[in-house]
Amino acid sequence: MKAASRPPAAGRPVLIANRHPRLRLDRRRVAQLVRLLDTEFRVRPAERRALVLPPAGPGLHDPQAELSLVFLTDRDLARLHAEFLADPTVTDVITFEGNPALGTAGEICVSADAARRQVRGGNTAGRDFATELTLYVVHGWLHLTGYDDLRPARKRVMRRAEARALRLLAGRLGSRPLFRLRH
Repeated sequence: MKAASRPPAAGRPVLIANRHPRLRLDRRRVAQLVRLLDTEFRVRPAERRALVLPPAGPGLHDPQAELSLVFLTDRDLARLHAEFLADPTVTDVITFEGNPALGTAGEICVSADAARRQVRGGNTAGRDFATELTLYVVHGWLHLTGYDDLRPARKRVMRRAEARALRLLAGRLGSRPLFRLRH
């Protein structure tokens, strides 16, 4: 008797919470974005020196570890910033490391308001709102991978990795926007 074949794994569990009242997103494609990064983004050997490697354990590198994405307003993300990092200022992305013992890869908290503000201010090198918000998800994912942007040299490495990741995603996800804001 032939063994039953299993369908291929869908990839890591990605939990998505949209707490922004005007943000609309395609959850399936946002989860696909994370899974594409998981499977296809590669750290270049020259970048490895600049990485702050995560502690030992599965974390993001465990393909079954759950990753959470939370989309928030500026006000809500500033509250998290104050509570967990003792800094009440507005920010664009906060990343929390996972707990391998609990099977979590981490949590990426993103401000949709920050993306809108950057686009309106013309600070996005021509990126539209959907691409800017995608960049914030990529940025958080890269932090969980070990990229750091606190020092100028590491920030340059991270910016190059972000650009590579956006090119990868653009080629694989197509042109339909993942995100939009209702007016």
